[in-house]
Amino acid sequence: MSVVIRAISSYVPPLRLTNEELAARMDTTDEWIRSHTGIRARHIAPDGMQASDLAVNAAKSALEKAKISPHDLDYIVVATATPDYFGFPATACVVQDKLGAYEASAFDVAAGCTGFVYALNIASSILESSHGGHALVIGAECLSRVTDWSDRSTAVLFGDGAGAAILSRIDEPGRGCLSFILGADGSGAKDLYLVQPERTQAFSRQTPIVPTISMNGKKVYDFAVKSITLAIERLLHKTAYRLEDFSWIVPHQANARIVQAAAKRFSIPMEKIYMNIEEYANTSSASIPIALAEMDEKSLLKRNDLVMLVGFGAGLTYGAAVVRW
Repeated sequence: MSVVIRAISSYVPPLRLTNEELAARMDTTDEWIRSHTGIRARHIAPDGMQASDLAVNAAKSALEKAKISPHDLDYIVVATATPDYFGFPATACVVQDKLGAYEASAFDVAAGCTGFVYALNIASSILESSHGGHALVIGAECLSRVTDWSDRSTAVLFGDGAGAAILSRIDEPGRGCLSFILGADGSGAKDLYLVQPERTQAFSRQTPIVPTISMNGKKVYDFAVKSITLAIERLLHKTAYRLEDFSWIVPHQANARIVQAAAKRFSIPMEKIYMNIEEYANTSSASIPIALAEMDEKSLLKRNDLVMLVGFGAGLTYGAAVVRW
């Protein structure tokens, strides 16, 4: 038995914010942003839209492609760093209700930008062990809601969007989700985190504030390059695959310079690495499924292609997956 990605789809809000438009709001330039990050634009969810809305739009499209009903879903797993509600209820439960997938269990995964890889591992493992039929795995982010638009070091980096994958359990060994490597380094928790009041007192309450992103750029950059290298090395060692066996490597779209540095380390041609950060910026847990959906729309993913997914981000976390398409 195998657990395959039966369908993949994405939803990106239509409002497009270019570097030039950002430069009109803060002290930065298009040239600086592109040279340091590879980003040219990002998409912003309109007022009133939350992560669950982005997730549902992506999920409906994926369900349609897979030709299954929401009622066929056994599990819904949502990876997000920007849930509708901080704490509870899970955004996955909100998605379940909006889809009408009332037979499905639902929960969130909080693993930062590695969230989709973590969620994919969890959902595929549950399907294998429970003999379930279908799972919906979503990466969805409304990062514009937690971005400090006065901080030019972080405001230029992030965008909104969602990607959704339908996982199905089939009797076809050797395909689908073949292997995973997951890791974390909690000592870097505050190198990239949402600033908010610490909940350390039982009876007194601090004035609520809107959580905003805080990032130590140098430390996160160093961790990202190191974690990509470590994840790829561990994955190759575990599986005995060689880099030349992979048709595509799809990394988290955080910064083009990070990916280029890792590619140079392994002598990987950039043509084998799929990047779309130029248009969407960093969409955290949504970036890998958005990239996969775009590749699928362009017919770049062929049956039996061996694909490596690599994530890294807040936590600090990292992870990699081998998928036979």
